[in-house]
Amino acid sequence: MQPMADQVVTRFAPSPTGRLHLGHAYSALFAWRAARSAGGRFLLRLEDIDEARCDPAFEQGIYDDLAWLGIDWDGPVLRQSERSAAYRAGLDRLEARGLLYPCYCSRKDIRAEVERSGSAPHGPLGAVYPGTCRALSLEERAARQANGEAFALRLNSRRAKALAGAPDWSDRAHGTSKVDPVALGDVVLARKETGTSYHLAVSLDDAYQGVTLVTRGEDLLEATAVHRLLQALLDLPVPEWHHHALLTDDDGKRLAKRDDARAIATLREAGHTPAEVRAMAGFADA
Repeated sequence: MQPMADQVVTRFAPSPTGRLHLGHAYSALFAWRAARSAGGRFLLRLEDIDEARCDPAFEQGIYDDLAWLGIDWDGPVLRQSERSAAYRAGLDRLEARGLLYPCYCSRKDIRAEVERSGSAPHGPLGAVYPGTCRALSLEERAARQANGEAFALRLNSRRAKALAGAPDWSDRAHGTSKVDPVALGDVVLARKETGTSYHLAVSLDDAYQGVTLVTRGEDLLEATAVHRLLQALLDLPVPEWHHHALLTDDDGKRLAKRDDARAIATLREAGHTPAEVRAMAGFADA
């Protein structure tokens, strides 16, 4: 699924774990208008890997809300829950390059290790994992796996830096940045009970769908360094990014799905028109 040459392709990728609110409306409208104004394509993707929290009613609500707002999309909806084989293949490629290792540390273990060391290095994503399981022998890893212990698969940031260096990436609002793999730490790319992380899934999905412009909120700005690193390690095409400002409530807090008063469905039920809700989200009609 590749775009035509020089065609702008954007996407909106919500999780069906709650009702869409004004912040989602802003993000969807931003991506939709970026594609339509350039004569490109706008895609819809469902990040529905968390089976425990995803609900078919919320999925239908996404379709209903977008249609009511006047947002259409091109092609079929992509579901992450149907892409497990692609994520496994991505992990296999990373493992073949010596970039993954199993981590058996619980959050409690990590806190205890940080307390013992007396410091917690911080990077763009927050506290950096201290690397406790990075040096486990193959025999110990095999023994713990045989015991059925829970684990996460982490990216070896030192190995990643040796292979990919410091790739750069471009954001329309924030300019050009370089990735420091070691500063990111050994990020989790999968868990025993979950076949992929957000970081791996979004990187592979954007490449698969031929997305050329990733538009999303500023809260994900720092995470983009991980995605750019994965693109370099997996030889994936590199899109352009635009991290837009977030909508906030009256107290300046980022909107959340639990804020039902600003849910699109609630506003619709209260009698607001699509044009009024688009204006509330910051997109007044011309």
